[in-house]
Amino acid sequence: MENFIVSARKYRPASFDMVVGQDTITNTLKSAIKNNHLAHAYLFCGPRGVGKTTCARIFAKTINCINLGENAEACDKCESCLSFNSLRSFNIHELDAASNNKVEDIRSLNDQVRIPPQIGKYSIYIIDEVHMLSSSAFNAFLKTLEEPPSHAIFILATTEKHKIIPTILSRCQIFDFNRIRIEDIVNRLMYVAKNEGITAEEEALHVIGQKADGALRDALSIFDQIVSLCGKTVTYKDVIENLNVLDYEYYFKTVDGSLSGDVSSVLLTFNEILEKGFDGHNFISGLNSHLRDLLVCKDESTVKLLEATPAVKQLYLKQTAKCPVDFLFKH
Repeated sequence: MENFIVSARKYRPASFDMVVGQDTITNTLKSAIKNNHLAHAYLFCGPRGVGKTTCARIFAKTINCINLGENAEACDKCESCLSFNSLRSFNIHELDAASNNKVEDIRSLNDQVRIPPQIGKYSIYIIDEVHMLSSSAFNAFLKTLEEPPSHAIFILATTEKHKIIPTILSRCQIFDFNRIRIEDIVNRLMYVAKNEGITAEEEALHVIGQKADGALRDALSIFDQIVSLCGKTVTYKDVIENLNVLDYEYYFKTVDGSLSGDVSSVLLTFNEILEKGFDGHNFISGLNSHLRDLLVCKDESTVKLLEATPAVKQLYLKQTAKCPVDFLFKH
């Protein structure tokens, strides 16, 4: 029986063109490689699951590629690319600063940096979670980071840029990664579902995208969790039950009841929500977001700010037409 590989690993981007939602950064890195305008130190920072370490690995592989394509993508055929893909490259080194955060670890790294590369022009050092280094380790790293050998390039990655000392920041080119848009996450999940032979409702994938909070890795993990439960068919109903998400229909019913002055309907809807095990604060928070979305739909110029599927967007447009602006502001 073939071992299962989680989607976050199986569909991890292997080239710049496959990276989701970070076009500005990937284009800049490709341009730097193409024009041979490489800095000696880079800092990739941003939220979890948005592609920092993935981009660092792709960047490192592409820098040493011997047969670089016209679009500045690695060829995946030369010895440097093949050794990287099979995890036997001696030119690309990864260090986890969370577990190697002492002065001795950095001193060992400083000694290793002096060794020239075997294949290609550069030795690349990827240091993940670099904010976990101790103050003394940072200080030991400063001189090497400022004046490394000509063959050395450092790529630092972190989720907490504010914890890195200014003297390190000033020695790096800094790239701030964005949270990935729900639309981009949904498109990627559709691609994965299609490849895996899974039928998935767009509304279901949209809920997963919202729950992931801008992290594609989290979205893929949630997707795997849902598929484990549902099999080859993923529905909106299964997703909201599995993730304990409140159905948007309750918000539409609550607003309709409020507009018509039907207090009994609103109370019964709220009681039904409580009986399903949802917290009252959770409902109020969701209702606030719902009213905000109705306000967004009031003006044609702001409808684009609504992150929803076309079918749900029509429901919002239909309800907002019945809502006076005063009602939305007061509630």
